[in-house]
Amino acid sequence: MSMANGVGKICYKKRGLSMSAIAIITARGGSKRIPKKNIKEFCGKPIIAYSIESAFASKIFTEVMVSTDDPEIADIAIQYGAKVPFLRSNETSDDFSTTRDVLDEVVATYKTKLKRRFDYVCCIYPTAPFVSAKKLREAYDMLKDCKIDQVITVVQFSFPPQRGFIIDSAGALRYKWPENQRKRSQDLEPFYHDAGQFYFFDAEVFYKQKQTTELSIKPYILSDLEVQDIDNIEDWQIAEIKYQLAQQR
Repeated sequence: MSMANGVGKICYKKRGLSMSAIAIITARGGSKRIPKKNIKEFCGKPIIAYSIESAFASKIFTEVMVSTDDPEIADIAIQYGAKVPFLRSNETSDDFSTTRDVLDEVVATYKTKLKRRFDYVCCIYPTAPFVSAKKLREAYDMLKDCKIDQVITVVQFSFPPQRGFIIDSAGALRYKWPENQRKRSQDLEPFYHDAGQFYFFDAEVFYKQKQTTELSIKPYILSDLEVQDIDNIEDWQIAEIKYQLAQQR
């Protein structure tokens, strides 16, 4: 038995036991800035299809499901092979519900109503066309080494935040950390941010620890070309350009 931040975790891989994993694709309806964002056509097919197809192609999931409150999203998800065994509750369908709220509900419903439990859970966002089977398999292998609890996709900040500005109360532009003003970018420690593609975690440990800060987490580092936050139509267009460029590599 290995230990992660004081929490005991049985190493199934070393014991040779079979493991089950579920992919949960979170796709709420009612997008305001990009109407029908989660099923909008992206380079020839609904954007959610990329997440579903990558999950299946990875061949590591015993269940690929979509959590949604929207029947139209559910229909398209089913067309691409995903399961939608239930719709979201009203409590997890509003603008204030977090991804964690949704995952808690899905896992609890599978456990109590469908009588199914999983060793690993992977949350995949529906607007993540850069997700691939290869990335999912590699993250899964990282997780199964029994030394970590979670794998998160991250990307390095393109400009070092340590040299960032703030605007003070008088409207003047100032360095947040003046001591870094004359330092070269390459001499500053790299900072990373969430790439917003997928989160892979050990179900047992994750649900014992309610705070992410209590988990042992490793990064799956992506390049700038593989990451695009999609909040408006301009972001969408940039994502399509990046995707097409990535396919040529």
